[in-house]
Amino acid sequence: MFANEGGPAEMAAVAGADGLYRQDTDACFASRIGAGGLSDAAFAAALAEADPVLASLRARHADASLPLLRLPQLTDDLEALAEVAKRLRGRFDHVVVLGTGGSSLGGQTLLALADSGFSRPRGTPKLHFMDNIDPHTLAALLRGLDLRGTGFLVITKSGSTAETLAQMLVCLDAVRGVAGDGGVGRHFTVITQPGASPLRRLCRRWRLETLDHDPDLGGRYAVLSLVGLLPAMVAGLDPAALREGAQAVLGATLAAGDARRAEPAVGAALAIGLLRERRVTTTVMMPYADRLAPFALWFRQLWAESLGKDGAGTTPIRAIGATDQHSQLQLYLDGPRDKMFTLVTVDYAGSGPRIADDLADDDELAYLRGKTVGDLIDAEARATADTLARNGRPVRVFRLGRLDERALGALLMHFMLETIVAAGLLGVNPFDQPAVEEGKALARAYLAGERPPSEASSAASGEASGDATP
Repeated sequence: MFANEGGPAEMAAVAGADGLYRQDTDACFASRIGAGGLSDAAFAAALAEADPVLASLRARHADASLPLLRLPQLTDDLEALAEVAKRLRGRFDHVVVLGTGGSSLGGQTLLALADSGFSRPRGTPKLHFMDNIDPHTLAALLRGLDLRGTGFLVITKSGSTAETLAQMLVCLDAVRGVAGDGGVGRHFTVITQPGASPLRRLCRRWRLETLDHDPDLGGRYAVLSLVGLLPAMVAGLDPAALREGAQAVLGATLAAGDARRAEPAVGAALAIGLLRERRVTTTVMMPYADRLAPFALWFRQLWAESLGKDGAGTTPIRAIGATDQHSQLQLYLDGPRDKMFTLVTVDYAGSGPRIADDLADDDELAYLRGKTVGDLIDAEARATADTLARNGRPVRVFRLGRLDERALGALLMHFMLETIVAAGLLGVNPFDQPAVEEGKALARAYLAGERPPSEASSAASGEASGDATP
């Protein structure tokens, strides 16, 4: 896998599984960028800690106790999903995905391969993701679409997510206004885990098609399940190719003899090693491709929600190249030295519209003459990486020869595994999110007009001590 078999700093260029990507980590090390980089000793120590985490992943793959590790090999579920996708394509001009967090970001990440926002594959409906509850946006959606030609895909693992249920109830009411009570079921497909829940009861009442979400698969790790694949299939993408790319990375990682040869473990050791040795508390994901903008948002949730526990973790930030060279790069180059950078590039050189010679005849535009837009973004990405390194900022670059289903599946699996390994190094559980539950409970209390438990306890305490405000 590695270009060199020497010490840690020499093991900098990593060839992705099946050549789907290349991870270049050279500019993360002190030997290349100076005091801001990771020392060989700190990197080696983190890699050594990663070995037992990889052993645990091998064991969980063998006993099938972690569904994520079995997803890439599955094929028998795709035939049934294909029928659902075909039905949605045949019935509707628009399909609205209702869900938030992992129920939405994975699908958005995959859809970006097929729909750049200006066009969509012939014969497929336009997909819209409603992942927030801004009343203006939801009202605008319902006003702007012909609901008679609109289907709704509702996704919530628990079946009790307040935002998604509110969205669904509003949309259901709007649809029955044009289709009648008896026609509502034709417009809704629901993905949720088995068992009793408010959503399951709604599905029974309105006779809605309901598909099972694996209860052991967390939403932010569900992109390769029906949660991400069904929207992707509606848009005409190849689900088998997505899983093949993921399997290439998973298989190479599980087969690696040690962490040095497991690319996700290398990435995790870099991030946690830099945190420990250089106090690098922020990780910037910066793809140089608009089609990877949703991927960077998906990564942000994955990294933040999986690692931010018990005072641990690093803060993920999304940036987009070349756009954010003009909004954030000044801070990155001349601000606090607390960031690690991950650039993702596609081999765009020579591609895209070409700049006409006669329109760039100004001497100051000579550098653009005859070049393609792909040449420019390629040069911008290389320049950003080199400038960060020259200024002592740790930066790694993922280089993709092409951006298609297999390559995206590989990237998704790499970062899911990297996150899990990083959690092992930090000693936290990557699959729970206990801190967010308090906010959910308070929101429900506010809606119900109830005094939150903590407030009630404080008031009672104040009254008991004579300190209550009249």
